[in-house]
Amino acid sequence: MTAATHSTLFPRVPETADAVLDGLDPEQREVALALGGPVCVLAGAGTGKTRAITHRIAYGVRAGVLQPATVLAVTFTNRAAGEMRGRLRQLGAGGVQARTFHSAALRQLQFFWPKAVGGDLPRLLERKVQLVAEAAARCRIRLDRNELRDVTGEIEWAKVTQTVPADYPAVVAKALRDAPRDPAEIGQIYATYEQLKRDRSVIDFEDVLLLTVAILQDRHDIADQVRRQYQHFVVDEYQDVSPLQQRLLDLWLGDRDSLCVVGDASQTIYSFTGATPDHLLNFRTRHPGATVVRLVRDYRSTPQVVHLANGLLSQARGRAAEHRLELVSQRDPGPEPAYAEYADEPAEAEGTARRVRDLIAAGVPAGEIAVLYRINAQSEVYEQALADAGVPYQLRGAERFFERQEVREAGIALRGAARAGGNDSLLDGTEDLPAQVRAVLSTKGWTTEPPAGSGAVRDRWESLAALVRLAEDFARAKPGATLSDLVAELDERAAAQHAPTVQGVTLASLHAAKGLEWDAVFLVGLTEGMMPITYAKTDEQVEEERRLLYVGVTRARVHLALSWSLSRSPGGRPSRRPTRFLKGLRPGSGTLGTTVHGGGQGSVERGSAPARRRQRGPVRCRVCGATLTEAGAMKLMRCEDCPSDMDEGLYERLRDWRAERAGELGQPAYCVFTDKTLMAIAERVPATGGELASIAGVGTRKLNRFGADVLAICAGEEGGTGASED
Repeated sequence: MTAATHSTLFPRVPETADAVLDGLDPEQREVALALGGPVCVLAGAGTGKTRAITHRIAYGVRAGVLQPATVLAVTFTNRAAGEMRGRLRQLGAGGVQARTFHSAALRQLQFFWPKAVGGDLPRLLERKVQLVAEAAARCRIRLDRNELRDVTGEIEWAKVTQTVPADYPAVVAKALRDAPRDPAEIGQIYATYEQLKRDRSVIDFEDVLLLTVAILQDRHDIADQVRRQYQHFVVDEYQDVSPLQQRLLDLWLGDRDSLCVVGDASQTIYSFTGATPDHLLNFRTRHPGATVVRLVRDYRSTPQVVHLANGLLSQARGRAAEHRLELVSQRDPGPEPAYAEYADEPAEAEGTARRVRDLIAAGVPAGEIAVLYRINAQSEVYEQALADAGVPYQLRGAERFFERQEVREAGIALRGAARAGGNDSLLDGTEDLPAQVRAVLSTKGWTTEPPAGSGAVRDRWESLAALVRLAEDFARAKPGATLSDLVAELDERAAAQHAPTVQGVTLASLHAAKGLEWDAVFLVGLTEGMMPITYAKTDEQVEEERRLLYVGVTRARVHLALSWSLSRSPGGRPSRRPTRFLKGLRPGSGTLGTTVHGGGQGSVERGSAPARRRQRGPVRCRVCGATLTEAGAMKLMRCEDCPSDMDEGLYERLRDWRAERAGELGQPAYCVFTDKTLMAIAERVPATGGELASIAGVGTRKLNRFGADVLAICAGEEGGTGASED
C-alpha cells in the first residue's frame, strides 16, 4: 500500500518513448524492450513486476510498435487491473485495455451473444449462494452456513477445472481433493444448481468464461474478429491461471505468439480455486523460443526480511520449489524480524496491539501497518485488542473506497461546490484547494481532530480524511489546480479503483494480503494446525501453506514480527507448537546451514507459559502408560492407536450440536470445539463443570459459553440449555 501523500502519485507523463525506460533496472529494461515473440517474466516478490510490464506496454505504444486498442492486459482482481490502468495512464498509454479475465470475457460475451445465440444475454447472477441453497433443499440435503459456503466454492472449482456434475466424484477422487461433503451429494447439488440456472435464464461468473470459450470455439468468424481486435496480450499473476482461463487465453491468441506472461511459482496460493502454476512452469516447453527474464532485485523489503523469505523457500519441496527465485534486497539494512511467544491468544493479541501502538508512536503511520492471520475467524480478538488500545483499524476485503456511502456523498458535495465556484458561501475565505476541500467536507463529518474510539463514526471520518490528504498532495503536485480538476481526478481514480489509503491498521487474511505491502507486518497465530492449516494433508497442500507464509513475510518493507501462542484461552494447556516452517530460522529452533540469520538475532518476547510447561512431569497415556508428545494425543490422554472407549452416539450428538452452534455464530466448526476435543468429551463423559474444564481445549471462556449445552448433552438431555454469548 502506498501512502496517499507519496510524491509519486502524480508523476509527469514521460515526454518520449525512450523516457519511459528511464529508471528501470537492467532486467526490467530487458522486459520493456522485448516486444516481439513470447516473453516469460519470472518475478519475485517486490521486484517491480507491474512496473516492468506497464513500462513494456507503454514503451511499445509510445514507440509506435503497439497500437493501444490492440493490446489486452489481463489480471485477476479489479484492484490490480485498476492499478495497471492508472500506471498506463501516467505513462501516456491510457488507451490500452487492462481488465480481469472475467471482465474482458463479459464484454465480449455481451457484444457477440446476439450474433452467436440470439436475443439478450441471460442475467448475471451476482451471488450464487442462495441458488446453491435452494438446489441443496431440492436434493433434500441440509447444509449449515459454513457447508453452504464450502459447497458453493466446490462448484466454482469444478467449473473452472471444466468438470461437469456427473464427473465430479471421480475427478475429486483422482485429484485427492478433500471435499467438504460426500462427493456424490455435491455432484447432485451441482447438477440441480445448473438446472435451476437454466430454468431461470441466469448465468454465473464461471459461465461467463465457459460461454465465451464455447462461442470462440464454435464460431470461427467471431474468433477471427476478436483476434483482429486484440493482437498483443499481457497476463499478470500467471501462476494463478486456471485451466479454463488458459483455454480462453489460447483461443484469444490463436496461432500467434505475441504473449507476455508474468508470475512467480512461489506465490501460488489459490489452488483451492483451480489455480495452477503448471502453465507458468511449462511456458518454455510450449514456447521453446521464448525470452525468459528473471527479476530478483527486491526493492520492497530490507535484507533482513528478504533473508527470512529466502530461508523459508530454501526448505521448500516440489516442482514449484525447483523454480524458486533467490531474492536480493536493494534496500538499506533494517531491524531483524522479531519473534514472540505468548501464553494464549488474548495475550498474543494484546501484545501485538501494544507493539503496533509503539510503532505508531515512533512515527510509523497506522495505514502502513498490517496484522495478517491465516483465517478470517482470527480477526475478532485483534479487532478487540486494537480497539482497547485506541488504535484505528480497517478490515481488508470490506467495501471498496469509492463505493462507500460517505465517499459518494463527499464526491457529490465537491462536484456541487466546483460547479458553484465563487457563488458557494462555503468557499468564502478559503485561499487554496485543500482549504476548499476541508470546508466542503466539514459539512459531511470531517473535523480537524478524529473522533474518539472506533466504529462507524471513526470509519466515516477516516474516509473523509483520506480525501483531504489526497487534495493536499494533488495541490502540491499541481500548483494552481482547481476544485474542478480535483473532481476530475477523483472520477478517474474511481473508474480505475485507485483509492487513497485510509489511515488505519489493516487486518487481513494472508490470502487477502496478496499483492499489497506495508512498512510493518505482524504475522500472528503461527502454530501447527493453523500454519500449516489442519486440513493441509498432502505434501503439495503443505507446500502451498509454506508459500502462503512466504507471501506474508514478503508483504513487509522494514518491520516484521512473527508470533504464536501456546494455548487458545487463558489457563488452557500450553500444548501448541510454533509452525514447522520457522524451524532453523527463528532463534533457538536449530540450524539449517545458510538459512540461519547471520546479522544478529531477532528479538524474542516470551510469555510465562513455557516455564509452567517445563515444570510439569511428562503426560502419560491413560491406557498403556506411554509418554505422550503429540498435542492431539495429549488432548485425548491416550495414544492415537490405543483402544478408545468413546461413546459413539454421544460423539455424533456433540458433532450435530457443534455444527448448529457454528452456523449460528458464523464461524468454522472447529472454532467451537475441535474434533479431538469432542472425542475427549465423548470418552470421558463429564458430569460437572470442573470435569469438563479439565479437558484440554475447553478452557474458562468456552466453559462459560458452551458448558451448559455440553453437560446437558452428556447427561442425555435433548438439545441444550442455550449458552450465553460473551
